[in-house]
Amino acid sequence: MTSDNSILGKLHTGQEVIDYVSNNGILIVDLRFIDLIGTVQHFSIPASELTDSIFELGTGFDGSSVRGFQAINESDMLIVPDPETAFVDPVLEHPTLALMCDIKDPITGESYSRDPRYVARKAEQYLKDSGIATVSYWGPEVEFFIFDNARFDYNSNSGYHFIDSEEGIWNSGRDDGRPNLAHRPRHKGGYFPLPPVDSMQNLRTEIILKMMEAGLHIDKHHHEVATAGQSEIGLHYGSLVKQADAVQVYKYIVKNVALANGKTATFMPKPLFNDNGTGMHTHQSLWDADKPLFYDKDGYAEGSETMFHYIGGLLKHARAVLAFAAPSTNSYKRLVPGFEAPTSLAYSRRNRSAAFRIPMYEQGIPATKRVEFRAPDPMANTYLAFSAMLMAGLDGIRNKIDPGDALDQDIYDLTDEELAAIPQVPGSLEEALQALEQDHDFLLEGDVFTKDVIDTWIEYKRVEEADQIRLRPHSYEYFLYFDG
Repeated sequence: MTSDNSILGKLHTGQEVIDYVSNNGILIVDLRFIDLIGTVQHFSIPASELTDSIFELGTGFDGSSVRGFQAINESDMLIVPDPETAFVDPVLEHPTLALMCDIKDPITGESYSRDPRYVARKAEQYLKDSGIATVSYWGPEVEFFIFDNARFDYNSNSGYHFIDSEEGIWNSGRDDGRPNLAHRPRHKGGYFPLPPVDSMQNLRTEIILKMMEAGLHIDKHHHEVATAGQSEIGLHYGSLVKQADAVQVYKYIVKNVALANGKTATFMPKPLFNDNGTGMHTHQSLWDADKPLFYDKDGYAEGSETMFHYIGGLLKHARAVLAFAAPSTNSYKRLVPGFEAPTSLAYSRRNRSAAFRIPMYEQGIPATKRVEFRAPDPMANTYLAFSAMLMAGLDGIRNKIDPGDALDQDIYDLTDEELAAIPQVPGSLEEALQALEQDHDFLLEGDVFTKDVIDTWIEYKRVEEADQIRLRPHSYEYFLYFDG
């Protein structure tokens, strides 16, 4: 549900935003935009400085200081607020109205090709222009961890990480002078006990109340499988750009409410060894106006031919799509067998080890028929990840790509020969980037992604992330090799 008092999506013009700010005691306006990699950036202005010209012409910032954006010799850029994204920030001390912004070139006035929101807007327009559907709906299941302590460092002669949670089962024997009250989820046992084992209930409730205050539509919340503070809050589905915006608000509120309670939240996919990781299972469907296109009562799992061609496109391009949808080196420490990880590039109606699942909770209801891609994680830049998934699915529909047979048996019961015949997700970020290099023509359709965006993404991820991990000794290598 959402709060009746929220303004998210209710203001449609710059003047309406200005009037709201003037009439409701807003002191600060926070202008936010997304960098190429997926982190929200911001700066703030006094409410008195919010004028018509900002909504019409924008206001400047240094694009050379933002990851994946401009070179220093062409650094000047503009951000232009989107009035429909306005919401009153529920976590800041002083009355603040936040706005998500689009990025434009100050000389040409054109939208900036590396602005992820612009890519997502083009994907939505491409869908409409295709004649296949008028809207796509997205329902990401964004998971996260909440810890009590996080320390990490790396230099030339040392490197370590240490994270802790009062909920962690490793604290079952803690004896440091404080009472040890037990009641902790076991390893892979956090789904989903009542308090006191679930010690995060009150904190998650505080988080969702803030989310609703901001205008997000929340379905539910619960503890997730891992032992230490792993949680999920159900974000109701929405159209592509609006849902990508909503995920940014979601992550912002989770981090700040956790911090206000003396804890720290992370969306890192695999912070714990030998326990479940954090995913962002992404539900998606196509509609033509008010008609759902993925339902056929006589089809497998009540799915339509359109849906299976969409799945066919996702399967064909999945390894390349994961360069955007599972975009960190840490992502591939989650995507390993044994932790409910969806490593098999196959589809099924109920098998959670398949990368694509057709949920069967609501049968006979056309509006609920959807595809769930289980391999993405919340390190993704949702604007780019959702757009890449949509473009892959549309390629499947245009070319009538057959997804093959469903994988309904338990993958752990398959023989080695049977398992070897099933394509797998990439084993590393480098493999995903190589797949994107070799398979990206489908993203260039309609100029949704540009070659520049894809090349910049690959270079940044390879040089700044994959190579940096590859160059550094790992602590466990000392256990393996120091006495060799």
